[in-house]
Amino acid sequence: MSGTASQVSGSSPGYRGRNSTADRALDILLLFDDDTLVLSASKVAEHLNVARSTAYRYLQSLTSMGFLEENNGSGFRLGPRVLELARLARKGVGLSDVARPAMRELVAATGFPVLLTRRAGASVVCLERAEAGQALRLSYERGQVLPVNAGAAALALLAWAPPEQVDAVLERPLERFTEATITDPARLRERLAAIRERGYAATRGERDPDVLGVAAPVRNHDGDVIAALSIAALSHRVPDDRIPQIADAVRHAADRLSAQAALLDIAP
Repeated sequence: MSGTASQVSGSSPGYRGRNSTADRALDILLLFDDDTLVLSASKVAEHLNVARSTAYRYLQSLTSMGFLEENNGSGFRLGPRVLELARLARKGVGLSDVARPAMRELVAATGFPVLLTRRAGASVVCLERAEAGQALRLSYERGQVLPVNAGAAALALLAWAPPEQVDAVLERPLERFTEATITDPARLRERLAAIRERGYAATRGERDPDVLGVAAPVRNHDGDVIAALSIAALSHRVPDDRIPQIADAVRHAADRLSAQAALLDIAP
């Protein structure tokens, strides 16, 4: 009699004393791991300390809702509803959240502040900024919206934009920020082609006077450029022969971030 009472209440050392159907359904789902891809009713019954028929009813309920599916009569495996929830969970992760560790690593590797930006039409938006412990005045602050025609991050984003979107930007008068800003559409097209061929953008004083920028594109699982990762440094402290080394570090960080963005299915 006591054994039956134990089964009904679910109170056992192997069970955490929670009695609701929802709690037990979650316990069943949490039994799955790399070594347990298929569950039997017997294993569920043992884990919950309930009768096998009761465990089977839980499994059937989860199956009817798509969380589980039968595995050729050998038990139950995770169903399509779990995959859909996983997709939504990945989609809900913001790019800034994913990027912060890579940005901190890039700061450590280069010693320069790191920016994460994305394009919005004819503008770019600074999503995130990682400091490097040095005083450097930049136009790019979190949430700042700036034109897309100047600066390494902006040019990296524009270089891989669809041709019709590039045309739309270049049809408008281009704003000049410094004497180094390119405002001639033909010259800027040549610059964008060179950036695509090289795989990164490097600018000196084109957006902020005396600031060097080096940027590389961040892509999603479809190969679309969804952001740019860049460093900013005082231009006079970085000779030309050091730029390729910095660019390698930026591209490596952007590639790692791209792999994470692809895995998490982050939209452009």
